[in-house]
Amino acid sequence: MKRRRTSADGRAPRPVRNLVLVLGDQLDPRSSAFDGFDAAEDAVWMAEAAAEAGYVPSHKARIVLFLSAMRHFRAALEKQGLVVHYRALEDPENRGTLALELEAACRGVRPRKLVIVEPGEWRVREDIRKAARAAGVDLEIRGDRHFLVSREDFDRFARGKKQLRMEPFYRGMRCRTGLLMAGGKPEGGRWNYDADNRGAFPKAGPGKIPAPLSFSPDAITREVIDLVERRFAGHPGSLRRFDWPVTAGQAEKALQDFVENRLALFGPFQDAMWTGQPWLYHSRLSSSMNLKLLDPRTAVKAVAEAYGRRSASLACAEGFIRQVIGWREYVRGIYWRHMPDYVGMNALEASLPLPSFYWTAQTEMNCQREVIGQTLAYGYAHHIQRLMVTGLFALLLGVAPREVHRWYLAVYVDAVEWVELPNTLGMSQFADGGIMASKPYAATGKYINRMSNYCGGCRYDPGRTDGESSCPYTILYWDFLLRNRERLARNPRMGLQLRNADRLAPAEAKRIRRRADALRDAIDFQEYRP
Repeated sequence: MKRRRTSADGRAPRPVRNLVLVLGDQLDPRSSAFDGFDAAEDAVWMAEAAAEAGYVPSHKARIVLFLSAMRHFRAALEKQGLVVHYRALEDPENRGTLALELEAACRGVRPRKLVIVEPGEWRVREDIRKAARAAGVDLEIRGDRHFLVSREDFDRFARGKKQLRMEPFYRGMRCRTGLLMAGGKPEGGRWNYDADNRGAFPKAGPGKIPAPLSFSPDAITREVIDLVERRFAGHPGSLRRFDWPVTAGQAEKALQDFVENRLALFGPFQDAMWTGQPWLYHSRLSSSMNLKLLDPRTAVKAVAEAYGRRSASLACAEGFIRQVIGWREYVRGIYWRHMPDYVGMNALEASLPLPSFYWTAQTEMNCQREVIGQTLAYGYAHHIQRLMVTGLFALLLGVAPREVHRWYLAVYVDAVEWVELPNTLGMSQFADGGIMASKPYAATGKYINRMSNYCGGCRYDPGRTDGESSCPYTILYWDFLLRNRERLARNPRMGLQLRNADRLAPAEAKRIRRRADALRDAIDFQEYRP
């Protein structure tokens, strides 16, 4: 990028050639949007919009993270001498939506062309397109090279396949990147060490775990926290513990901290859960990557190098790298291949509202209380907590998948739609009928008992389906199989579970169904309104 030339009175010359649009999850100065940027002729546009925080009731920490990271990015660009047209949320002239702000900016700046990296959300892309048309300005949408695979490359991978699965995609990515490869073959002779990454903690618990690096709010972040507490007082979540990385420098320090202090035990315990331990050995890097403060190549390279110097096992390194170059890239491909229809899929015809305790953590189920309480406190839960606690219950209960999607998008700081939606609708709720996952992730409370200590402090017994102590997960699991028998009959991976359900005596099956209906009747489904 060329530095800005100013006129004699200190103002940038006009007219603006290219107005580069930077969204809140595009905070990368090396993005393709800046290719050919000439600060003598071009400028940057950024806008905070209340609608982006309010179209789902976003967690306060999610709002703070986006706004603080945006403001820090603006400051970094201006330090380089770039002109940044920035609309802050508290500006009295703020029009509330990205589209209206962009139209106003076009009238004021009069750019010859708008340039943007492809937005990560279909809705936002369409809003930007409409705003450009309304303003009568050409819009150039450039590919997003933050990702290792372009949309076009993913479509080539998918072409001609009746069914897409992550594993062959991931193997192709290993070959393409050379990560953990030796002479054209996978390091250690295996592509996937997932079977080695499902350990649970002993009864005594995980012991002392190195706490992740914490970033105290600076002046910019404190200003944003005060703003969010005033403007979004009714939104869920707490800001008492906000310490997320909000700059690229902080994100790289967080990566280094993870590699040095927790990667060595990340692998075996990545699926484990424990009371009062929100982070365990997880990286906390997803929000930094999803806002593009951290390049995924940097992250996987650091992990591969840790394996190379034997400070982390192959299973630990492979488990992390698979999540980044496998799942992360794969779900983005799924998202763009199937949107906009994907968000409306509902293969199991689930229709219930979301239980109100998802917004309060006020429930007698200890696992839900722990995970939702943690979510409200930090805006964070790791993948098994999301998939096999909150997600599993919604699946078994029969909650409308779009309602589950809205909740996940609202409450997690790392939530951006391209990654959240396929993981929620596809993997967690099986609403896409098998596009993302080969079978529903359906399990009884025994799974949670095996992978955590949550059940030990709970009034419910994960092994029981009768009596007052019967576990809602276990009751609803059998009800789920009985209720969806015909829908799942053609799925070869559901054969064993369905045969087990078929072995239930008719009287027992009827009793379970009645008990499940009673559970639904007892749940408060009052809609959450900020």
